[in-house]
Amino acid sequence: MIFRQLFDNKSSTYTYLISSGEGREALIIDPVIENVHEYINLLKQLNLKLVKVIDTHIHADHISGLAELNKITNCITVMGEQSKSEVINLRVKDNEIIKIENIELKSLYTPGHTNCSYSFLMNDRVFTGDTLLINGSGRTDFQGGSASTQYHSIFDCLLKLPEKTLVYPAHDYKGKKVSSIENEKKNNPRLQISSKEEYIEIMNNLNLANPKMMDIAVPANNKGITVDQLSTNTIDNHSQN
Repeated sequence: MIFRQLFDNKSSTYTYLISSGEGREALIIDPVIENVHEYINLLKQLNLKLVKVIDTHIHADHISGLAELNKITNCITVMGEQSKSEVINLRVKDNEIIKIENIELKSLYTPGHTNCSYSFLMNDRVFTGDTLLINGSGRTDFQGGSASTQYHSIFDCLLKLPEKTLVYPAHDYKGKKVSSIENEKKNNPRLQISSKEEYIEIMNNLNLANPKMMDIAVPANNKGITVDQLSTNTIDNHSQN
């Protein structure tokens, strides 16, 4: 298997490139628009063809590269059925299988950060988007978010996975790259609680500022913006965040 974890410094976003390495088909999870040509060059270096691209949810802190990758490669764009994005070819439900060659990803509906948040389980690892982070969890105070709903997504879904399952989130702000379900159960401070009410209280009192890109990124990602549809001003604003 070919597996690459790529990092966007501006938004602290992790993007994942996956391929079986056999028939040369590839899939990308959570791309960032500024890095699309980096992904294309990497695909060429590895002699891979991009066939699917997934966004785990509508991002508020960066503009997704999903539409641009679709434009360049004609790949299939994938999101959960709850997403409002206008450029989705394949809308998945909970517990559906996404296949490329002999690789299968199982979609897990894990709302709470947003109402369209999904995680994707692949063998020994799970891509958790902004639902479960390393020693944290995604904020729940916008885009249809709900601390109560996220509690159930984490405790009744993700933490039920085998403890050795690797956790690959969409973000990390402290240089951490991977965790495990076991580690998150033991060490994630937001999960050391005795009730759903305690989790809700923690999440409702984070008092975080809105992402700098929120007013640009959310409508752009709902619309499905490509590079040539972005104004120079928008790109410049994003580059400063």
